[in-house]
Amino acid sequence: MAHRIPWIIKYRPRKVEDVVDQDQAKKILIPWIEEWASNRIPSKRAVLLWGPPGVGKTSLVEALARTYGFEVVELNASDFRRKQDVERIVGVAATRRSLFKKGYIILLDEVDGIAGREDYGGVEAINRIIDYTKNPIVMTANDPWNDKLRSLRMKVSMIQFRPLGKRDVMSVLKKICSIEKLFCEDQALSYIVDKAEGDLRAAINDLQNVGEGYGKVTFDLVVNLVRERYKSIDIFKTLTRIFYARYGWVAKNAVSNSEVDYETVMAWINDNMPRKLGDPRDLYRGFDSLSRADVMLSRAKFKTAWELLSYVFDYLGPGIAFARKYGPVKKERFGYPEKIKLMGRSKEVRGTRERLARLVGQKIHESRRKVKSEVLPYLTVIFRYSQEPSIPARLAIELELEDKMIDFLAGGRSKEIKETMESLRYGTEAGEKSQQKLTGKASTGESKRRPGRRRKPSKDTRFKPLF
Repeated sequence: MAHRIPWIIKYRPRKVEDVVDQDQAKKILIPWIEEWASNRIPSKRAVLLWGPPGVGKTSLVEALARTYGFEVVELNASDFRRKQDVERIVGVAATRRSLFKKGYIILLDEVDGIAGREDYGGVEAINRIIDYTKNPIVMTANDPWNDKLRSLRMKVSMIQFRPLGKRDVMSVLKKICSIEKLFCEDQALSYIVDKAEGDLRAAINDLQNVGEGYGKVTFDLVVNLVRERYKSIDIFKTLTRIFYARYGWVAKNAVSNSEVDYETVMAWINDNMPRKLGDPRDLYRGFDSLSRADVMLSRAKFKTAWELLSYVFDYLGPGIAFARKYGPVKKERFGYPEKIKLMGRSKEVRGTRERLARLVGQKIHESRRKVKSEVLPYLTVIFRYSQEPSIPARLAIELELEDKMIDFLAGGRSKEIKETMESLRYGTEAGEKSQQKLTGKASTGESKRRPGRRRKPSKDTRFKPLF
């Protein structure tokens, strides 16, 4: 029946003009789609639409598909989490041609949902498909700053969708009330919009739940029926609510509802506080509150005294917000923390170190912790400062080290050690082949000699095991 159709589907935008606001996103996305429609491949074959839920990301893509004659192939994160799924579904769709339309728009919804440990290889597979796709690929994400998506961000055009303003959401709700011939009080609609926090989809769902259930939408009804959504918020909204908060509870909720962990929030605040607080006295008060939050979090973690987290919220939220006393908040954009950038750049090195410690620990039957603290420093000295390159080369062969592990230990000397390893391996193979030609069978490591005569020592460059 018609009245049972969800209103978010019934009133989904049919044309680009019907999508509320998002003018900046339209200015970038429309020319990009027009290039595909004209059989031209843009410099960026994929785009990433990011922003909070319910602001029109998917709706705009579907409206563009109708306007320019594309067919949408929509996939959710649950459909393409693993590498095999990406190659089987997305890889095929990337080169397929439509019989009746200009082409396909491949819509990968909630792409930040495939960044988990169990989805290893999914992002890398998408990166490879972007290189050869013949159809536009559109991805959506609520949080595009996940570290696992760094390589993906380099290959796409990122288009931000901002939360909708109260006036825009109100106009849509009033239009629906008019079409449905539903009595709605302005105060009730205002309450629904405030609770939705810029999420148009949530506001429409709340309107339908009250309207269909009671035949009218009044303030008394929505106060009792519509509940506030305690959803996680991205880091930029977290920082905005902290630095611009007028009430302590707003800043505290911003910290407790943030989608990132407390250490990451501290890193963002630490780097952005000088950008937002101009007066030195305010800056002193802010860093004092940040240091106290760090102390409380350390005690909560190491003493398992989790009741101290409440103080962490107080220092990070109201403590930072009310540090602003002598000057206004500066109008500077939030910057990415240097600590997180450095951790990202050194992630591969740290991963190589962990694998190396595990490998050496298995060989010498020691823990990774002891290997990292006591063994790796000596190996580094041997690989970098040994006068004979054959010594670290033999160690590398015996320990079966990967190229990245050799680079980690040897630094600028890694090329010399790798060449020595090749010569040692080549010498071993050459020696075995010559021995087989002489004896007619595989070498056993001992040469045949006449009894009573001692063999003269000769230079042997073949590899000899160290252990």
